[in-house]
Amino acid sequence: MKLLENLAKLCAILAGVLLTFITLMTCVSIVGRETVGKTISGDFELSGVAAGAAIALFMPWCQFKRGNIMVDFFTAKTSETTQNNLERFGAFLLAAVMALVAWRTVLGGLNAYSSNSGTMLLGFPEYVVYCAMVPPLVLTALIALHQGVFGFAEDNVEANPEFAV
Repeated sequence: MKLLENLAKLCAILAGVLLTFITLMTCVSIVGRETVGKTISGDFELSGVAAGAAIALFMPWCQFKRGNIMVDFFTAKTSETTQNNLERFGAFLLAAVMALVAWRTVLGGLNAYSSNSGTMLLGFPEYVVYCAMVPPLVLTALIALHQGVFGFAEDNVEANPEFAV
């Protein structure tokens, strides 16, 4: 799990760098428009492309830290064992969904590559975004699968100190 954690952290750092780049680029474009009348051509296209990749890059860390929204209205009064089993089942479901999304993203990327699809102004190749999204989606699926099989890190701290977060 330590390897998955480190990869998830790396993905989150890359997402942060990407969002910082978007922010700086947007600021430069706005300042340029207001001061000298020039903007960065296609800045909104690059922002959209980078935001899509950043969202996917944040997903592994979110799953690792159990940051997804859980609605426990119906399970609040059940036993801790039942709640744990339901959470592990949810992790299995998320793993299956992320694997499906990763597979479809691969197919979408292959289609974008074969059709030479690009953004409207810059012609930025769309397959690049798909390629950036697939590894974090697969990593999210692997983290969720591990959590479904072995439980969550804080559940395993006493039995397995190496799972301590």
